[in-house]
Amino acid sequence: MPSHPSRAIGFVIAVLLVTALVPEAAAQAVAQPRAGAPAQWHLLGQTSANLTADHDLIVIRGPFDNFHRIKFKVTGAPLLLKLLVVTYDNGAPDRIEVGERIAEGGESRAIDLRGVGKRSVRKIEFWYDAAGVVRGEADVTVFGLR
Repeated sequence: MPSHPSRAIGFVIAVLLVTALVPEAAAQAVAQPRAGAPAQWHLLGQTSANLTADHDLIVIRGPFDNFHRIKFKVTGAPLLLKLLVVTYDNGAPDRIEVGERIAEGGESRAIDLRGVGKRSVRKIEFWYDAAGVVRGEADVTVFGLR
């Protein structure tokens, strides 16, 4: 009989772990930049920001390119973009305080990437406040400029 309580505890722990990890998995988007001329903005990825999360992650698959600037376009609802952590292919993170409110249908300013040397972007993690989102979620599109 002692195996039943331990199985129940193990099951509860497994359910709690899966429940805790599912929102993180849903918040991650993987994108591959499209080819284009160096002086053009390139689509890096898209995700949806909603009331149940406060940050998202976009993973960039190669070619990573040497992006010098990024910007965010928001549709569906406004968004307060607070902080970015851009990680390069050498693993070095670039923490950028933003503090910019992006109106529905608007874009952020062009944000300079401060990485030294290569600026081959591997992932972009961003924190936001979607408390003003009354329609459910804001669609966020990230662009990079070479």
